[in-house]
Amino acid sequence: MDDFTRPYWEAAAACRLLVRRCRAPGCGRAHHYPRAFCPRCWSTDVVWEEVSGRARLYTWSVVHVNDLPPFGTRLPYTAAVVDLDEGPRMTSEVVDCPEGRLRVGMPLVVAFREDVEAGISVPVFRPAERPVDGQGGASADG
Repeated sequence: MDDFTRPYWEAAAACRLLVRRCRAPGCGRAHHYPRAFCPRCWSTDVVWEEVSGRARLYTWSVVHVNDLPPFGTRLPYTAAVVDLDEGPRMTSEVVDCPEGRLRVGMPLVVAFREDVEAGISVPVFRPAERPVDGQGGASADG
């Protein structure tokens, strides 16, 4: 976290997902990862914007071996690229979904995993069908 990305991490701690949006005439595109300029038109007229957290699975890889902390304690995990409904593509992780149920284009919603050691909350994605009650009301099969 630095001064530039602080709004992103503070929003994540409050379970809100932010992206950057260009305000230049004729552009208006959202992007992620956060940058001080628009990667399409190079305008510096960009602002933080809260997004819905809805996405579609673009691609993934199930990781079975990773000895780097903290990943080794989470094996296997699903590294993924998702397409946010608002346009940007985002690298993340899919949780609460068995490997055999992963499908290109499947609807996902954002969730947040608290990383106590790092002192941040990290956006991850789970299948959209799963209850949002915080109790994990559905089985692991969805």
